Amino acid sequence: MDPSLFLIQALNAVQYGLLLFLVASGLTLIFGVMGVINIAHGSFYMMGAYLAFSLAAFTGNLLTTVVVGLVLTALIGGLLEWALFSHLYRRNHLQQVLLTYGLILIFESLRSSFIGDEVHSVPVPAWLDFSVPLGSVMTYPAYRLFMSAVCLLVALGMYLLIHRTRLGSQIRAGASNRDMVQVLGINIDWVYRLVFALGVALAAFAGMINSPVTAVAPGMGAQMLIVSFVVVIVGGIGSVWGALVASQLVAFADTFGKVFVPDYAGMAIYLVMAIVLVWRPEGLFKS
Repeated sequence: MDPSLFLIQALNAVQYGLLLFLVASGLTLIFGVMGVINIAHGSFYMMGAYLAFSLAAFTGNLLTTVVVGLVLTALIGGLLEWALFSHLYRRNHLQQVLLTYGLILIFESLRSSFIGDEVHSVPVPAWLDFSVPLGSVMTYPAYRLFMSAVCLLVALGMYLLIHRTRLGSQIRAGASNRDMVQVLGINIDWVYRLVFALGVALAAFAGMINSPVTAVAPGMGAQMLIVSFVVVIVGGIGSVWGALVASQLVAFADTFGKVFVPDYAGMAIYLVMAIVLVWRPEGLFKS
């Protein structure tokens, strides 16, 4: 393979992996801390993409669109946790799956009613609508590099939040023993609400920043959900660091699988998951 082409594919894999991390980290936080299997998580990614499409027409500015979208999705996440998910913590996983599957149907119905079933696109911001030279003949979109840098900053922020703040200590304690945290006088209900709102906002943020480079289309959340669950399983349930490492493994397997074995590329990420499960059934990292 030509070195420039290899570099482009590697950059694509890194960018895709970081995007997966945004979605999977919220998913693993919600399951690892709250014990809730949220199969509607991909719908929040879709929600972010459609918000970017809808808000871009009014704001005309990517930063404003993302800020407004993050506030809206965090509020929606907090409301959903209060109204629905707070009643699921001590229930079995089947009830959690049934409720969150119902949410998928509701979100898809709302999308179809208010926006329609057409495929949409979001323009790349004008100040990032250029390419960076790679070698003498190839170039790489500056917006994709920008996406990777933003995702890295978010990953760093996640690490600092969970391991260097009082709230992070409460989140980790709540994941270990909810009842003991309550006895110590910490309002665990608010901690859970914040965790869920953060998870929803991360998924929506991924959808918003990825909307200029992918089609905003019905069902886009389903595939992201499947791959995100693979990331969570490979990385270890509840481990944000595991989600970061696993997202890169999955992204490289998917990207280079499509280059070298396109006929079998769809199996590449599941092969990675199978190997990890045989070797370490609990995943690469523990929460």
